[in-house]
Amino acid sequence: MITRPRPEEYAPYYETYVSKVPPGDIIELLSRGIDETDLLLRRLTERQAAFRYAAGRWSIKEILGHLSDTERVYAYRALRFARNDATELPGFDQDKFVTEAACDARPLAGLLDEFHAVRAASIALFCGTSPAELLRRGKASGFEFTVRAIPFILAGHENHHRGVIEERYLRGMEHPGSSK
Repeated sequence: MITRPRPEEYAPYYETYVSKVPPGDIIELLSRGIDETDLLLRRLTERQAAFRYAAGRWSIKEILGHLSDTERVYAYRALRFARNDATELPGFDQDKFVTEAACDARPLAGLLDEFHAVRAASIALFCGTSPAELLRRGKASGFEFTVRAIPFILAGHENHHRGVIEERYLRGMEHPGSSK
């Protein structure tokens, strides 16, 4: 079982996400999280999935694409750190990623399937990481992280965005999943 990281194992900014992860087995929580996100979003129409609650905000499809892209970036960081690669890794521009991904032009079902595949790969990576590797550290975006902090960041990041979707997007729609 991967134990919860201490605050010194990730940048202070990420406490926002780690604090959103309930107690329990992080692998089970990652698996359950993707199912909860799927259940929340799969019922939406294409029009609903392209909804933005305000000008300049991402659509639901863009949030879903952002979740996949961010998970890929962080899983890659975890892999590099686990393999004892001391090369400092750069940050990434999440807004540019969202713009360039053109998720609104893609079917919601395809975006959900992609997120499932990305999550399955992440789970396989973390399940195959030894206890010693989980404690290894690396530097990304100017901050040091342990490998074991990353699955908690990913789970909390997903929980954060699922909460935003529920509060700011779906509450603004009548009957999510209907044809309206």
